[in-house]
Amino acid sequence: MPVPKVMGVETEYGISVKGAVDRDPVTASTLVVNSYRDRERNKVLWDYDQESPTSDARGFTSDETVQSPDEESNRVINDILINGGRYYVDHAHPEYCTPECLDARELVKYDKAGEIILNISRQISEEVLGKDTRIIIHKNNSDHKGHSYGCHENYLMDRSVDFQEIVDGLTPFLVTRQIFTGSGKVGYENGSDPAVYQISQRADFFESEVGLSTMVDRPIINTRDEPHADEKRFRRLHVIVGDANMSEFTTYLKVGTTALVLTLIEMGVIKDRFKLMNPVKAIKSVSRDLNCNGRISLLKGGDWTPIQIQREYLNLAVKYLSSTADPIAKDILEKWEFVLDKLEEDPMQLDRHIDWVIKKRLIEAYMRKFDLDWSDHRVLMLDLQYHDVDPEKGLYYRLVKNGQVERILNPGEAFSAVTDPPESTRAYFRGMCLKKYSQQIHSVSWNSMVFELNSSSSLNKIYMQDPCRGTKELVGEILDGCKTADELIKFFDELSK
Repeated sequence: MPVPKVMGVETEYGISVKGAVDRDPVTASTLVVNSYRDRERNKVLWDYDQESPTSDARGFTSDETVQSPDEESNRVINDILINGGRYYVDHAHPEYCTPECLDARELVKYDKAGEIILNISRQISEEVLGKDTRIIIHKNNSDHKGHSYGCHENYLMDRSVDFQEIVDGLTPFLVTRQIFTGSGKVGYENGSDPAVYQISQRADFFESEVGLSTMVDRPIINTRDEPHADEKRFRRLHVIVGDANMSEFTTYLKVGTTALVLTLIEMGVIKDRFKLMNPVKAIKSVSRDLNCNGRISLLKGGDWTPIQIQREYLNLAVKYLSSTADPIAKDILEKWEFVLDKLEEDPMQLDRHIDWVIKKRLIEAYMRKFDLDWSDHRVLMLDLQYHDVDPEKGLYYRLVKNGQVERILNPGEAFSAVTDPPESTRAYFRGMCLKKYSQQIHSVSWNSMVFELNSSSSLNKIYMQDPCRGTKELVGEILDGCKTADELIKFFDELSK
């Protein structure tokens, strides 16, 4: 039975420091995250007890040991945001996690809020370090030195759906959706076949079809079984194969189409009808096929182009979902068809819409102006500058300012998402509690909050096991009526009697 596709995105940002003696990215990331921190929420911890990164959806647990940080480190590397999201240091990167969102448009807004938060953090950090130091933050997936960092999507699914059906139904979609979700990349990495320019930044780094790891032997389908919700009812599908996108249109289509396909999988519509002969080989070849007309072999016979495969998914979505679709889902279906039509005619017609085409058009204009070829180091720098989160330096932002890209959001709309949580998921309860009761909150996770009451020495935990509850409609009046966390806990205690 399909469940609402509550969704979120976790983005690891690339970071570098110019003009500093110590250029350690871990130190820089820690400074950036802590620069943004609201001191009133400084004592709130992230609750690692609710995490299970070694649980595998195939029914076993990895023998890998994952150690949670001590309390002091927890405070240093984590910032729980009043918009319902999380901001923390992940290895050598600042990472921003959106709050749970109910639809693709809402997710675009909170994803863009992340760019604003990172830029504010950058500005404050540079003030701390002094005028001769500059921090550069890129929303991309590769440092062009062999390292890739992720942009991971998460989707709520029905636990009863067999995981193999997810693997069979989703793999061909993920391999081919990059024709409209890739952010574009100059060059190649990880020992892959040479390319001067390719569609996806991440494609070179996938080496297996299915697996638990996100850092080595990266799989197209990640098997992490960490629902952050009622594990008997829900699955959180963790998608690690996507690029980090600057284009609002691209992000909107990326998460919107994926949500529709997952609904089709829950309905039992797709099964293994599009299963690929060699998905790992295909994800790399599709990334290098700038005309999007190369053919991929299907296991049950036939060679199809990525556009043909995507169009089959689209046709199924129209057949089974259009009659009951809400306005955003209908808009996704229309834009999906529009993009596939343009890709089939000439991908460069989408130079206002999708990242890899926007960037390619921009780079080629620069190359013509200065008589450069793809091997020139200035071309690589242009690639990076497209993703710079500094609005004064980022090339994508310049295009936005000049009205040269298609928007999903209204101008300035993302700023409200920096401080206000979504109203349609449990993120509302989390964000509003952080705003109102920060001094009485001990720790937070995606599916729980722990309160320290003035009237008791014990800790009180409220579980949020359904991402579709805790909305403004359900708890708004309750939060308005409770001036303290003590009153809130008392209300829920009486409600449960």
